[in-house]
Amino acid sequence: MDRIALGLAALGRPAYINLGRDGALPPVRDVASMRAATFEVLDAAYAAGVRHVDVARSYGRSEEFLAGWLAERGHADVEISSKWGYAYVGDWRLDADVHEVKEHSAARFAAQWAETLALLGDRVGLYQVHSLTVDSPLFTDEPLLEALAELSANGVAVGFSTSGPAQADAIERAFALEAAGRPVFSAVQSTWNVLEPSAGRALAAAHAAGKRVLVKETLANGRLAVEAPSVVRDIAAAHGTGPDAVAVAAVLAQDWAGRAVIGPASTAQLAANLRATALELTVAERDALVAIAEEPGEYWQHRSSLAWD
Repeated sequence: MDRIALGLAALGRPAYINLGRDGALPPVRDVASMRAATFEVLDAAYAAGVRHVDVARSYGRSEEFLAGWLAERGHADVEISSKWGYAYVGDWRLDADVHEVKEHSAARFAAQWAETLALLGDRVGLYQVHSLTVDSPLFTDEPLLEALAELSANGVAVGFSTSGPAQADAIERAFALEAAGRPVFSAVQSTWNVLEPSAGRALAAAHAAGKRVLVKETLANGRLAVEAPSVVRDIAAAHGTGPDAVAVAAVLAQDWAGRAVIGPASTAQLAANLRATALELTVAERDALVAIAEEPGEYWQHRSSLAWD
């Protein structure tokens, strides 16, 4: 399980854009119930051998839930990565007009790093800019870049996640950034799945350059589990597993992918996702999956249309 990370985006807040959460989450999504559901999934993941948990300031109470779980269980061997840049403003409501607000600034970084430290302390090994795009003001914000470089110098790996159809451009531009003559970033977490593989070449280049690569949205926000294309379903049937396992296995088949981040909403979804670790796709199956890739602009337009529920 050393190539799997557990993401808490679907468990740390009551509303999210992942398909397949209905029926998986508690019928009443109050804080206590979501906390209990998070602990249950964390326990099951740890028992299965997963030792990396990925959270974010914008994932509702994900950092708080994780901190509570670590305090109660006493596990000292769990790697933690978190993200800053988005603030959760959904007020624990399903019907909020806005659930999160993005700001890449030195002030937002300082405030959110302090919040993360207060909850997780020195357990955080990787701190990432959340959803870096080519138009982010971060690229020309010298005080922010210097602050990120200082964090790196103090022993916390600094990375970034990406979103949108121009992920490859953002990856290349971000890894070219330097502060005090040293690279700012050592890790990237990008969307890559069989429907949206456009960042693959840039991620492979990053891996070859010694950067750490994590892959998020491995199930395309649940699309590859709930409404998978027939090709994915056929491959799953041939292996006696679910389409979600095929989607995650396709990520693990990329030698540049250090870790695949999965985001189950229940222990049943976790178990189904983890079947990918025992699934080896044939060359013909991998070729068949390549053929179902969508045009990046269309993929991201579809993603932006998903409802928070």
